[in-house]
Amino acid sequence: MGVGIEVRNLKAWYGNTEALHSVNMQMGANQVTALIGPSGCGKSTFVRCLNRMHETIPGTKVEGDVRIGSTDIYANGTPAVEVRRRVGMVFQKPNPFPTMSIYDNVAAGLKLNGFRNRHRLDEIVEKSLKQAALWDEVKDTLKKKSGASLSGGQQQRLCIARALAVEPEVLLMDEPASALDPISTGKIEELIDELKANYTIVIVTHNMQQAARVAGFTGFFLLGTLVEFDKTEKIFTNPSDKRTEDYITGRFG
Repeated sequence: MGVGIEVRNLKAWYGNTEALHSVNMQMGANQVTALIGPSGCGKSTFVRCLNRMHETIPGTKVEGDVRIGSTDIYANGTPAVEVRRRVGMVFQKPNPFPTMSIYDNVAAGLKLNGFRNRHRLDEIVEKSLKQAALWDEVKDTLKKKSGASLSGGQQQRLCIARALAVEPEVLLMDEPASALDPISTGKIEELIDELKANYTIVIVTHNMQQAARVAGFTGFFLLGTLVEFDKTEKIFTNPSDKRTEDYITGRFG
């Protein structure tokens, strides 16, 4: 099941450039939260801070507290690899491992962690592909075709299945449908609606209609600042901050 996320006084820098300014946010368990705002406003940086992916970028520094459930992910002794197991991530561009079969793509994270029980692996791969609404399309070619042989929408669902295979509690999605056609986008959105029963989901999107369709809560970022965070309906119909209203009505961005 999903767990709550609490962020307090989160700041981030790339070198000397401050990318996030003291962000505070609470996201409930099994809730879908959308993050909107113009390019370069800090949305992706914020999401990367939730599973310490920013640490893969040289010169990045973070201050503040992030709790995933009861775990302070920045506490001394908390290993990044354990954080990333609990907090899966799906990127903007589908990134299946091109030399691996569909099966091995899904099982990759488990094998990396030393999981070797073949029967259990088979069960988890099937379950994960079913959760990602991809099983029926690939079950006959699991070990024959590479992940790269699939269509763009299928590749993204494969990446979702790969993230789900290690049984995370939180799923981060950084513009997961921006490179997909409308039909594939619809499938991803339907999938998000189904997955929230078992996972806490945070999605970055430039598509405000998508945020309105999939998210119960929405946060608006501008210039590294969380301007407003509230129920999605309120953000889009009666925002508290004029900057939010100006953005969603198309005055900038």
